[in-house]
Amino acid sequence: MITPEPMPTSPSATSSSSATSSPSPTSSPSPTSSPSPASSPSTTATIDPSAAVTTTSTTAATTSANEKSATAEVVVIGGGAAGLAASIVLARSLRSVIVVDAGSPRNAASAHAHNVLGNEGINPRDLIADGRREAERYGVGFIDSTVESAGRLDEGDDSDFLIETAAGHRVSARRVIIATGLTDELPDIPGLVEGWGSTVLHCPYCHGYEVRGQNIGIIGTTAMSYHQAMMFSQLSDRVTFLRHNAPEPDETQRRMLVSLDIAYVDAAVEAVERTGAGTVVTLRDNEARTTLRDNQAGITLRDNEAGTVLRNNEHGTTPHSNRAGTDSAPSNLTFDALAVGPYFRANGEVFEQLGGTVVAHPTGMGTSIPAEANGATAVPGVWAVGNSADISAMVVASAASGVMVGAQVNAELIMSSVS
Repeated sequence: MITPEPMPTSPSATSSSSATSSPSPTSSPSPTSSPSPASSPSTTATIDPSAAVTTTSTTAATTSANEKSATAEVVVIGGGAAGLAASIVLARSLRSVIVVDAGSPRNAASAHAHNVLGNEGINPRDLIADGRREAERYGVGFIDSTVESAGRLDEGDDSDFLIETAAGHRVSARRVIIATGLTDELPDIPGLVEGWGSTVLHCPYCHGYEVRGQNIGIIGTTAMSYHQAMMFSQLSDRVTFLRHNAPEPDETQRRMLVSLDIAYVDAAVEAVERTGAGTVVTLRDNEARTTLRDNQAGITLRDNEAGTVLRNNEHGTTPHSNRAGTDSAPSNLTFDALAVGPYFRANGEVFEQLGGTVVAHPTGMGTSIPAEANGATAVPGVWAVGNSADISAMVVASAASGVMVGAQVNAELIMSSVS
């Protein structure tokens, strides 16, 4: 239980005021404390959109820059596509809403967002800035900060919530929507993070079209990496699977590699370097044996006394050994683009503070906040939207989940007032 300070009564959110908004990200932010659910790969490089919250406009549901206490019917944690969409639906139903967001998007490294109907190729920050202005016009309040603590004002599941921010704001609300998104944790490979969002990708639908027909390398991290290779093979006939940490292919995966003419390299990736000629990948044999193998997958292999020379004649790729005379010596491959499956860690710190439990995703690809189809979680009064609950949701899907959850929360608030 958190002991509250005296707070002003929240007026009804019927009026709106437009304020100048700072660009915010497309994906929800991540809270401050580090999560503790399901294990992830032992060593990772984290692409962390350290999340948080935002407030400058004076509306029916918020406070001015100098006021630190506020009340609202709903507080939304995270101002990405999902959080903004939920806030707008609620504000249009005359609900008082405050969004807490720090403006650090998951997809900050991307210059364009795709599959966004009517806004194809828009810069993610521009999309969110537009969404924020729309929300402000309906009276949604914003606090630019991270969430430091979250709990209930009193004991009991019907008690209101108290959200405290790193900037010293204290917000009480009847309902909480978690829109904190997720953090992409990349394999700990030198040079990989530097290309994230441009030459290093993960989603064939988000950025695959932009690398169509190019020489694409898939860095294996889990068994799902074979599926990733399969999807990228639709976009290019020059796809190479670098096993790295992925398990060896089973019979079904071998048949897929052969059928789709995907080259297979049984090697670990030691480093990635961006050059004028492309992205150079330094390889190390996974088991001190020939790096390029698996003749079933259509690979032509030659081993000579000068070191391991690997050749895939059909794809026109000839990696060469950096050092002579050793089977496991690193070799180089040059690609136009790389695809890798990160560990998708739900930013669930706030949810856990509220009594929830973040769970491992069934695919082993990450963690998520368990929620029903309507966004309701096992914690009464707490809802989850976007990537925090669905690791596969793209921008529009995240926004759609926000719309649906906003409507559900409004209906639930109405029902709660029916005796």
